[in-house]
Amino acid sequence: MSEDLQTNYARAGFHHRIGFGRRPALVLIDFVMAYYTEGSPLFAGEGVQTALASALRVLAAARRAAIPRIFTNVVVQAGALDGGIFFRKSPATQCFSAGNPLGVWPPGIDPQPGELVLSKQYPSAFFGTSLASTLTAAGVDTLILTGITTSGCVRATCVDTMSHGFIPIVVREGVGDRAEGPHAANLFDMSAKYADVLPEAEVVDYLRGFNA
Repeated sequence: MSEDLQTNYARAGFHHRIGFGRRPALVLIDFVMAYYTEGSPLFAGEGVQTALASALRVLAAARRAAIPRIFTNVVVQAGALDGGIFFRKSPATQCFSAGNPLGVWPPGIDPQPGELVLSKQYPSAFFGTSLASTLTAAGVDTLILTGITTSGCVRATCVDTMSHGFIPIVVREGVGDRAEGPHAANLFDMSAKYADVLPEAEVVDYLRGFNA
């Protein structure tokens, strides 16, 4: 008789907790109106609403702690030459064409002076961007991740966070997807292999006691 999933993962040592490092930064991944506008091909419903509310609370705590804050979006130039295979595989990325109103921030997301806005063309916030160099120069060793979607750009950024040598902390309530199945499966997988998936309250408490 085969063992159950939890027993199998426990035996392998999955879901081991890393813990926070010494110098965190917050990343808010792709919170744009394409996911919040009914009629948009990327409209994702309630799951991303709750993620945004959680991310805004974490953002407020990060601002009080004076740690680096980074907002990402996807911007594809007219003609989509820079969209590459991602654009061809996911035609809905046309929502992110430069100037499209579906690419703007939703209410509450308002990058302030000194906060970094990083535009990308692919799922990971690291791919084809200066993010890794920026974090290294700032002495960051831990990334607190919020954003949408859990199964897409959040997961891609999470895996690349680890691959670039930074500790990934995924805020459980601060990420969302268009369906519970892929959301839950990807949280489970990130927790098992790549990141600490922590409740919002624990992350906010950590930031409350953080001395920048």
